[in-house]
Amino acid sequence: MATLETATEIETTPLQWGSDAPRGGQAVFRRILKDGSKVPLFLGQTLVHSLRDLGYNHTTSAVCEHVDNAIQWGATEIRVYFHQTGKRGNYQIDTLVFDNGSGMSPHTLKVAMAFGGSMLYQNRRGIGRYGMGMKAAALSMSLVMETYSWQEPGAIYTMTLDVNAIGNDRSNLIELPDPQLIDELPSEISRILSTNMTFPKPEVQTLFARNSDQVVELLGKSGTIIYMPECDRLTYRKTQTLVEHATKEMARIYRRQLADGHVKLHVNNRRVEVVDPTYWIPSARHTSIEGLQETRSRLVNSWRIEVPTAENSTDIGIVTVRLYALPIEEWSQLPRKTLRNDLHVFDEYTVSFLRNDREVQAGTVHQLVGRRHSDHAWLRLQIDFSGELDEAFGVAVNKQGVRPKNYVLDLIEKTIHDDLATVRNHIKKFQSEQAAASVKHKVSEGEQRANETDAIQGKPLPLPPAPETDEEKQLLEDNLRTLAITLKRGDETDEQAFERIKNSTYATHFKHDEYWPFYHVDFPYGKVVLTINTAHPFFSKVYEPLSRIVKSSLGAPSANGEDESPIDPQVAADSAETLVALQLLLLSLARTQIQMSSNNKEYTQLLERFRREWSANLAAQLTAR
Repeated sequence: MATLETATEIETTPLQWGSDAPRGGQAVFRRILKDGSKVPLFLGQTLVHSLRDLGYNHTTSAVCEHVDNAIQWGATEIRVYFHQTGKRGNYQIDTLVFDNGSGMSPHTLKVAMAFGGSMLYQNRRGIGRYGMGMKAAALSMSLVMETYSWQEPGAIYTMTLDVNAIGNDRSNLIELPDPQLIDELPSEISRILSTNMTFPKPEVQTLFARNSDQVVELLGKSGTIIYMPECDRLTYRKTQTLVEHATKEMARIYRRQLADGHVKLHVNNRRVEVVDPTYWIPSARHTSIEGLQETRSRLVNSWRIEVPTAENSTDIGIVTVRLYALPIEEWSQLPRKTLRNDLHVFDEYTVSFLRNDREVQAGTVHQLVGRRHSDHAWLRLQIDFSGELDEAFGVAVNKQGVRPKNYVLDLIEKTIHDDLATVRNHIKKFQSEQAAASVKHKVSEGEQRANETDAIQGKPLPLPPAPETDEEKQLLEDNLRTLAITLKRGDETDEQAFERIKNSTYATHFKHDEYWPFYHVDFPYGKVVLTINTAHPFFSKVYEPLSRIVKSSLGAPSANGEDESPIDPQVAADSAETLVALQLLLLSLARTQIQMSSNNKEYTQLLERFRREWSANLAAQLTAR
């Protein structure tokens, strides 16, 4: 138990607040320590300052809080503005969000301006839930938040939250003032609603009103405006970047609301079009890309999974999971610019989580799809859940991302595992076939060098006897033609394949087989046939990336959307030589195996066992991280 002396010492301990701490808060705190005044549960002066650091990922996520509220209250038109003034290097940006939703009565407005004030508190059916987002989001961007709301024309109620004014308030209990009634909007707000923004170009902007007088007419019978002047905390310093980011993110986050046509969303007077990372929505923006024959992905499967609201709970919520496969066969033939910049196939939106039809996260979830791989670009998972599963999915108060509990991920992964594996294998097989097809109908550099050095090898290959009669020669030719067909590359003709096989001792082949080691060796008709397994991590992590670098340096198209910009000539030359060395390493391995195992059953079994165990060890090491 503290003694009287200890208590007195504590009370007289000087405050060690920072220099920018709110003065009103300091005064209240000192009074409480000195006089023993009643302590409020929340010190408003410091709380408001602290909430500015709530931690939104970016400006767009903060603005989305206001868009959420607008949708929640029935808005059919929402307009977001980033209004830039001033000179280069000293821009001032005001942010404004307008909606024609149901608006707020003066009493409702007063409650809504309080932290924790919500007409839907803990209602999990909608987008909002806690009554914190509107205020915290606005103050995270600006020191001032002005709110204007109306439920009949010409009767606009307004309230303001000012961080500095609240911080200077010296009263223990900070009470909100009553809303003020005005009959028209301030001129700076009417100006934003009736003029072109600095970005985008005027010809793509559709103004809300032609002039300030028309603004009053078009406000409608109800609505709300959130105005944040002189924003001091924005992710980007220029309107153009803010607009482009907001448009990109909101087009995806609100894709369902936009797709059903009930909501029109504009950012700086330009209408936001639907962007669907699953490529399933018929009205999504990508469907209008010129030259696109196939416009939709394929729905592989859809599951309704019963998930406990908490681990070991008997309360159950339903999670809907949909697995989509993108049309890789058709789209892989498109130009890189179309895939990367227009379709955005290679953006990392493999898994999309939607809470009550509003996306809360899009990215890659390793527990569901494994570590990053090129096949991720060609599949999509969409996971829908309702607010009753917020705790299970780890949804934060500001709806930024999810942190699903392990039991949730385990249930989903177990359900989708087989279908997901089938899709991934199909993608990998197609990619490996494309890689093999990209090899022209000629002997590779590695095969050519192996041929040239074969004559100087210390031990010759155990070649079969040369044919002597015309019948034997014809039989060998027929066998080689049959072999050539099985080893045919890309767009090779049968005759081109035959000429390549006939004139070379070495041939490299690619095959996709989940159960094979990373290489296989055959010796038909005196030909060393090395088969590289494209299903093994050796191909995806060593051989194919190195081949891609070499192709890129030659100006060849990339199979996975990587940038094909010219690389340093020395790096290109070194990469090409390294690829040839790798080919020779494998071909020499194949040759040695043939030498040692020829007519020796014991060596054949030993080398087969060695090949499989080496392959398994290599796979484990390549995929360990």
